[in-house]
Amino acid sequence: MISKKLRNTLLLALKITVSGLLLTFVLRKVGLQNILSHLRSMDLRFFFLSALIYILTVALASLRWGILLKQVHSRNKLFSLCLIGGFFNHFLPGAVGGDAMKAYYLYKETGHGGSSLGSVFLDRYVGYCALLSIGLIAGIAGYSDLKTLGLHWLTPALFVLFLSGSLVFFGLRIGRRFTAVADFYDYFHDTLRDRRALGKAFLLSLTIQLLNILEIYLISLGLGQHPSYTALFVFAPLIFTVTLIPISISGLGLREGAFVVLFGLTGISAEASTAISFLWFLSVATGSLVGLVEYMRQGKMR
Repeated sequence: MISKKLRNTLLLALKITVSGLLLTFVLRKVGLQNILSHLRSMDLRFFFLSALIYILTVALASLRWGILLKQVHSRNKLFSLCLIGGFFNHFLPGAVGGDAMKAYYLYKETGHGGSSLGSVFLDRYVGYCALLSIGLIAGIAGYSDLKTLGLHWLTPALFVLFLSGSLVFFGLRIGRRFTAVADFYDYFHDTLRDRRALGKAFLLSLTIQLLNILEIYLISLGLGQHPSYTALFVFAPLIFTVTLIPISISGLGLREGAFVVLFGLTGISAEASTAISFLWFLSVATGSLVGLVEYMRQGKMR
């Protein structure tokens, strides 16, 4: 039987391979020199503003998490854990994911594994619901443009797929015979009954996702590009979704390919689309470095 350590190593190697192959394909198709010329033209004011907005989204995410946890933890503590989680997501994706870190720290404090994991999962779940809602509403508003591109069905299909999967997973309570999983489901269903808290969390999620889109818009402006309504509000949520597929390192390769294909449909060149993708990732990674400082500070405190 393959050990857990070996299995994790093989999985990491697979992700690195996938990212490497996809990036190689994109760079060969677009041309490295063409991308570098766009990168050199970046207005750094927009770059660092995007990084600051990322930190703001983390602060809002910590407020959302606090609502879902019914405010039993201090805001500063949750903000700290969200910063640390963001750092791990961007710099150590092959070792320990940021969400796993957040759940672990919370479990160490509370001793409740199911609710700790459930709160992190629900936080992500509500955020993704908001993202799909933005894409769906924007898709309805821009239906004529999407129909011309032949993609008017894509966002509704994704929304139906997500809803169907949710109903199956939570309706059947898969894995409920395990105590930790049962606690997870209990937490999830108890929280769903608090519609006021869910409403607040959803509104915060909408704000967070719109700020994420603003980050892309700022990076585009810094490169002298002006993405369309469709690119920002319909295709950006689809790109966010693609990067969630766990087959690469932090979405590298997948994200660039999605930018090239989808933004290309709106008239932005492949070179500019790739540059937007790289710089957006780098701006978010730059903002997440605050999580490293917080991680070191927490270590000293312990």
